Amino acid sequence: MKPSLPYAMALVTLAAACSSGAGQSGAQAPGAQPTSENVNLPEVDTANLTGREKTDFSGLVSELLAPCPEQPVSIAECVTQKRACNACLPAARFLVVQVERGKTRSQIEAAFRLRFAANTVQKIDVGGSPSKGASSASVTIVEWADFECPFCGHAAPELEQAFEKHPGELRLVFKHYPLSMHKYAEKAARAAISAERQGKFWDMHRELFAHQENLEPAQLTKFAQKIGLDLARFEADMQSDAVSQVLERDRRQADTLGLRSTPLIFIDGRRFDLEHFKLAEDLEPWISMELEMKKSKTP
Repeated sequence: MKPSLPYAMALVTLAAACSSGAGQSGAQAPGAQPTSENVNLPEVDTANLTGREKTDFSGLVSELLAPCPEQPVSIAECVTQKRACNACLPAARFLVVQVERGKTRSQIEAAFRLRFAANTVQKIDVGGSPSKGASSASVTIVEWADFECPFCGHAAPELEQAFEKHPGELRLVFKHYPLSMHKYAEKAARAAISAERQGKFWDMHRELFAHQENLEPAQLTKFAQKIGLDLARFEADMQSDAVSQVLERDRRQADTLGLRSTPLIFIDGRRFDLEHFKLAEDLEPWISMELEMKKSKTP
């Protein structure tokens, strides 16, 4: 079942998203047993955890496997023994944050799996999609969005801020998924694709999100005029099969990846699932951790 969410309820929390109308546990170390002793790991700060939280954290790092498949030991052993896994220490620090936020064991394991499990990485074809940042950038963020979705509107400045904070290190890729629940979403997407065909995608992207409460066709033409498009070409492209093919390509990709709502965000092939992560709290730590792991990766 894919429930839709009325705007009045949807705007209550940024952790939600626009519904398309359309949790797995982390692996445990072999033979792992629940620990009754607190685990102290080098370079992992647990000072802010309560006694109960330290016990929960200790159980997690003692029972969950290290993120590197070639190291079949617990996270605690991996960190303590300084195994050749550049993700072990970040994983332990990640668990501290999750415990500190008061999440349940199942929620933490699901978030851990999304962030670190090798089999959750998806290969995403970004060819032909508008992007900014070098193709050789260390981290690539791919977003499927709907210009009329309020949560996509909130995500846009968060992603832009991250892009500006890490110059030369990030690449942003945009893909379209206009939802049928939004009256003008598809026309707005067509306007953005038509602007892209004249080299002005990000200009139109800015206008659409800045005025997403008013995306009527006449307004789209005003945006096109404002950013300096050839209006005759713009109007023709809006109705073209070429634009329809781009929409269909992006929809098909997102459906294959299991899109349930917008925005749908992947960071280096890992789903930044808004059921488990919040843009305002988790996007920057995720990116910084990804950059840290790549810089410390053993050749």
